Amino acid sequence: MQIIGIRIKKAGKLLFFEPNEEEIVKGDWVLVETSRGLECGKVVMASRELSADENVESEPGIPLRKIYRKATADDLQQLERNHKEEKYAFDLCRQKIIEHGLPMKLINVECTFDINKIIFFFTADGRVDFRDLVRDLASIFRTRIELRQVGVRDEAKLLGGLGGCGRPLCCATFLGDFIPVSIRMAKEQNLSLNPTKISGVCGRLMCCLKYENDLYCEGCPRQSITLKPKVGSRVVVADGEGKVVAVSFSRRNATILLDTNKTVVAGWEDILPVNAEDFEAIDDSAQVEEVKPVEVPPPKPERKPRPERPRKAETYNRRYNRKETSERNNRPERQKRQRGDKTRRQPRRDYRK
Repeated sequence: MQIIGIRIKKAGKLLFFEPNEEEIVKGDWVLVETSRGLECGKVVMASRELSADENVESEPGIPLRKIYRKATADDLQQLERNHKEEKYAFDLCRQKIIEHGLPMKLINVECTFDINKIIFFFTADGRVDFRDLVRDLASIFRTRIELRQVGVRDEAKLLGGLGGCGRPLCCATFLGDFIPVSIRMAKEQNLSLNPTKISGVCGRLMCCLKYENDLYCEGCPRQSITLKPKVGSRVVVADGEGKVVAVSFSRRNATILLDTNKTVVAGWEDILPVNAEDFEAIDDSAQVEEVKPVEVPPPKPERKPRPERPRKAETYNRRYNRKETSERNNRPERQKRQRGDKTRRQPRRDYRK
């Protein structure tokens, strides 16, 4: 089976599709069907053979799809018109946000190729009730409206900018997915642990810390000993320096109160001590208990069956020297009084008279 790689945006995720009968080369524009709808993307990876042990999907959870068709000149003009529509939608949505007084910041607007859906990306400190805003936008554009809240890293990816090195941001240029980065990478490369020097424009650790980390630590043996911080010790994390206020052994993380009065939760691997004496060494191998075989106790000897206890009537007869219960059953029945024969009780005599 042949597959090709396509990007919808310049630094978007690499999506894999199965080519159709048309001849498609690297750099061509094609129309593909994604989870958002019909999209126009650029071929960034030429056709290659899919090996038997590879499991490739068009999108997470979606099986491999075929390319719809190759884009024509009219399709490329439609793509330019969509970009103009996105700019108009951005200005209009920002005006509506000001009218409704919503605490949100609009970042970007994207349209599908057939304008079946318009997606507005925004950032906010918390949850925002934007139902009235969606109604206004839907009445204007007459199409499906989706508002998607993103984080600070996605904000930097969508807006772009220049990093501390003077070059455009990696996430906005060529990185399709964000790489997990930890502060331990900066320590292994002997970099300054000052958060202002190892953080990007988004306020998180720079993605480029991962690039050369394997060269520094390729031959380094991985330590099986984890350092556990103590409550009250001074530590350094990606967000700055602070004090440990709580430690969770089961989750292997610690709650840290930064000097900026901000509370963060970080794993033990992402925490560095100011003083090495404030940390306790915990051997991970010692934490794993050996599974001991369960000793099966010997079977208990069987008890002798207890003799049947006599019934209550038999016990009563034996105690009071009575004979069989048949004598009791053969007694003559008591005559029942009629209801009307019962004499009325005499009233109590009053002695006060």
